[in-house]
Amino acid sequence: MTKRVLVFAAHPDDDLFGCGGTMAKHVKLGNEVSVCYMTSGEAGSLEYSKKELAKVREEEAKKAAKIIGLNDLTYLRNPDGYLQYDEANLKKSVELIRMKRPNLVYVHHRHDAHEDHRTTFRIVAEAVGRAGAPFFQEYKRRPSSVDTLFVYEVWTPLIEFNYAEDISEFIDTKIAALREHKSQIKQIRYDNAARGLASYRGVMSRKGKYCEAFNVIKTNALF
Repeated sequence: MTKRVLVFAAHPDDDLFGCGGTMAKHVKLGNEVSVCYMTSGEAGSLEYSKKELAKVREEEAKKAAKIIGLNDLTYLRNPDGYLQYDEANLKKSVELIRMKRPNLVYVHHRHDAHEDHRTTFRIVAEAVGRAGAPFFQEYKRRPSSVDTLFVYEVWTPLIEFNYAEDISEFIDTKIAALREHKSQIKQIRYDNAARGLASYRGVMSRKGKYCEAFNVIKTNALF
């Protein structure tokens, strides 16, 4: 059965680092994958103005998405480094979930060291609950329940995880997509870090040569 997948990320490239291989696997299986970026990552370099960098990073995200095999990207354009848990972001996130009607949602984990990542988790975890509830008259779309909520690792590895996905077949795709974020890679080799983490998760989980680690926060059924 075709599944609908929605990935939330604080910045362009977070999605690829955390679950790029899993996203590519979803695409190969014929699942519908969408990504929502809470900010455009405009604070990620001193070589550009924030306005210029936002355009650069959104374009990098589009090029990276093509490598993964998807083109459904949403940019909420909150200020990078100042993301807020507030009414506006909750409403936008709930409406997006109700519009996309995903079976699975992926988002940053709650203990990440980056404040924007933690705030993204908080917004999305609350939005997932509200999206399926018959409350809040201000929402325009009908309720839609999310079956499964996964959290992924980026800035700070998960201390413990309860699910690992073998992405060995897709590791080169993941890294190639990450390398489209040239404005970031030329400063810090996130691509090398992502490959190393995937290798470590593969060894420690014994699920495959390269794996992505997650915690399952919500699931409706095992069968």
